[in-house]
Amino acid sequence: MAEERGPGAEPLRTAGVSRLVVFAPNWLGDAVMALPAVADVQRAASGIQMTVAARPSIAPLFELVPGLAGVLSLDAGGPWWRDRSGPLRAGRFDAAVLLPNSFHSAFIAWRAGIRERWGYATDFRRWLLTRSVSTPMRVHQGAFYQHLTRSLGFASGSPAPSLDVSEQRRRSGTELLRSSGWDGTSPIVAFAPGAAYGGAKKWAAASFAAVASMLAREGIVPTLIGSAADAPAGQEMMEALPDSNAINLIGRTDLPSLAGVLVSSRGLVTNDSGAMHLASALGVPVTAIFGPTDDQATHPRGRAPHTVLTHDVWCRPCMLRECPLTHACMRGVTADSVAAAVRRHL
Repeated sequence: MAEERGPGAEPLRTAGVSRLVVFAPNWLGDAVMALPAVADVQRAASGIQMTVAARPSIAPLFELVPGLAGVLSLDAGGPWWRDRSGPLRAGRFDAAVLLPNSFHSAFIAWRAGIRERWGYATDFRRWLLTRSVSTPMRVHQGAFYQHLTRSLGFASGSPAPSLDVSEQRRRSGTELLRSSGWDGTSPIVAFAPGAAYGGAKKWAAASFAAVASMLAREGIVPTLIGSAADAPAGQEMMEALPDSNAINLIGRTDLPSLAGVLVSSRGLVTNDSGAMHLASALGVPVTAIFGPTDDQATHPRGRAPHTVLTHDVWCRPCMLRECPLTHACMRGVTADSVAAAVRRHL
């Protein structure tokens, strides 16, 4: 994709900036969707030491981004006024790009004494910013982040996020799969039955199991992935697969090792989740089921093919964490349609 600044872009002003920090979004999916914006800054700021600051749960993602000067893990616990700026002060940064919209991210950058603080004029924080940008309307979340960086003068490149998995991490993923029962040759399809946003976002575990059963009969090894919080959905799914060769890795991977597992997979079946965006950025085909959330705003944008399945009802996308009605938006997506989509990507 050709680089472009777009209308209204301000000229890039990095004079006097030798150390720059980019504050990453706080959720895995958002952090992955922000990768193109991070790449835009990184490309334009060649010669400048660029660090990414992120929550401890997100920081390992940026270990998969080559060329960074460092990744800074910021403690997010406690009240917003607690002083957590020590690591930022130690970094002696001249400028900060604030991808999160929160007041807190601007406050901590200000408190750390970072001279230049650039971000969206949201959450009553304009007075804390030295350069502020108005938010765009109704764009994909990845485009939202690139609009910010482009408005700051960083030319936009490809909108597709991309991550680099080292050969060592690939081997570690393969070893974990083998130690969990994989024969090393059968094709793997990963399943992510959990979602952090809430119950309304989750397709039924029994439906995931139905798709896994269909694929298992065709020689595919269903492999469950997710965080420890997804264990109940994973257990329910495994109980519906008593005679399959399914592997359950839920709660057994961190982000780098999960990446190593995903790159060994032929595809991922998932709710709208962080794993969906991670797989897409790794070049793994994705089949995603969307219900209450807006697929136009957060569909995967990686370089691999993807299919988004929805069941349109009058109330979607409602963006609610729990469904007060019949959950028709998710119940209307059939296991047969999901299995057919997966097969198209194999």
